[in-house]
Amino acid sequence: MANTQAQDPARTDDGPRSGRPPRHVAVIGGSLAGLLAAHVLGSHADTVTVIERDRYPEGPDHRAGLPQDRHTHVMLESGQRALEALLPGIGAEMLAHGSPRVGMPSDIVQWQAGRWFRRTEATAHILTASRPLTDHLVRRRVLAGPRIETLQGTEVTGLLGDATRVRGVRLRERGAAASRREERVLEADLVLDATGRSSRAGAWLTAIGAEPPREESLETGLAYATRFYRTRDDAGDAPFQGVYIVPNPTQPRGGIMLPMEGGRWSVILSGLRGSEPPTDEAGFMDFATGLPHPVLHDWLRKAEPVSAIHGFRKTGNLRRRYDLPGRRPAGFLATGEALCAFNPVYGQGMSVAALSAVALRDALEDTRRTPTTRRVQHALFAAARQAWDISAGADKNMPGAMGNVLRPRAVDRPADWYLQRVQERASGDPVVGRAFRAVLNLTAPAVSLFEPSVARAVLFGPAPQGLTEPPMEPEAAAL
Repeated sequence: MANTQAQDPARTDDGPRSGRPPRHVAVIGGSLAGLLAAHVLGSHADTVTVIERDRYPEGPDHRAGLPQDRHTHVMLESGQRALEALLPGIGAEMLAHGSPRVGMPSDIVQWQAGRWFRRTEATAHILTASRPLTDHLVRRRVLAGPRIETLQGTEVTGLLGDATRVRGVRLRERGAAASRREERVLEADLVLDATGRSSRAGAWLTAIGAEPPREESLETGLAYATRFYRTRDDAGDAPFQGVYIVPNPTQPRGGIMLPMEGGRWSVILSGLRGSEPPTDEAGFMDFATGLPHPVLHDWLRKAEPVSAIHGFRKTGNLRRRYDLPGRRPAGFLATGEALCAFNPVYGQGMSVAALSAVALRDALEDTRRTPTTRRVQHALFAAARQAWDISAGADKNMPGAMGNVLRPRAVDRPADWYLQRVQERASGDPVVGRAFRAVLNLTAPAVSLFEPSVARAVLFGPAPQGLTEPPMEPEAAAL
């Protein structure tokens, strides 16, 4: 791979004071992953240009190029920690702007693996602000950086350079009159692709004689529909802050209800291939009656809709293997969903974007190794690995799953059996539940599920007695 030289542009030094030419980085895509990467790179380059196809709204409003912002979003504990490491004080700022903080499992009525979870003391907390609010607060902080510039309403049409090194990008203005749509070039020492799952980088690399990454895919045909609500009664009187009904191989439908800022709530209904939720009002409500329990349907009947119903179907897991050997140039990196996209129903995307930015920072600041393109790309790949294992690992067992990473192996069967027991016992055993939530929040490695105290409970502890009805009150309050 032609990207292991010490002068690789992934290695950038502070400022032009050394007498060298100014260093310039181009970040393609100005959503969360691109902004956080730009923030990191702003400490190593003289100028970072964020190239965004859309134009940013002034405040926490919907952005046309981000259809996901009409749906439920969560920031896992790992993402909160990563954001705080990158933008100190951002957590307090999110809370001050109304982002709810939801404790797991105490605040949630949760049905998973065919069981209701006991609402014991919270061992993990998620933030459930709307995506527009999260993006607005991060964008405001990042774009205030003195080395960050933006090109809005601009799209990248290709790369400059060859199979050895990328030297910039080709651009054109979007939405302009035909006479103004001529391509122009923007030279850069490093180009980072953060354009999401629809990235065209494979074609761009092929056009300059390089090799595109091999793609791994796995999808279940899952679709979901989301609507925002207000409660007619005081939301503070509700005995829970959310509902999680998680689909499994024998139960194709799911539902999630969580609070947002401004006294609003978001509700997602989801279904696997052949059981997709409708986006008309009657169909949406009727779909909710097919969930394992009427708790969410009953809540919906009492709530006041404040938005249209929006559907979404791009839910497959997709991973681009830039980490594997190949004929790829120095000076080009991929991050965020341009590198690894997950089934959104698992709520990992924003957190992995933040974790990836921390991995980028750490790789560039590692004084023990030269941060070549290849090493930095490996670090970005590793930052997304556990989330991929969770998302793709769960989806491979769903009926009708399709893709090129299904290949069941005999060696996987004991692990699948063990993890099934973990899920069963996580609903009631506090030791297993704590470990399970830490892994799902990406704050502990998956291997922690095999630590002695957890393994004893999983292998020898009794399966918790199942609750026949959802626990409407947290256990601490019920004592």
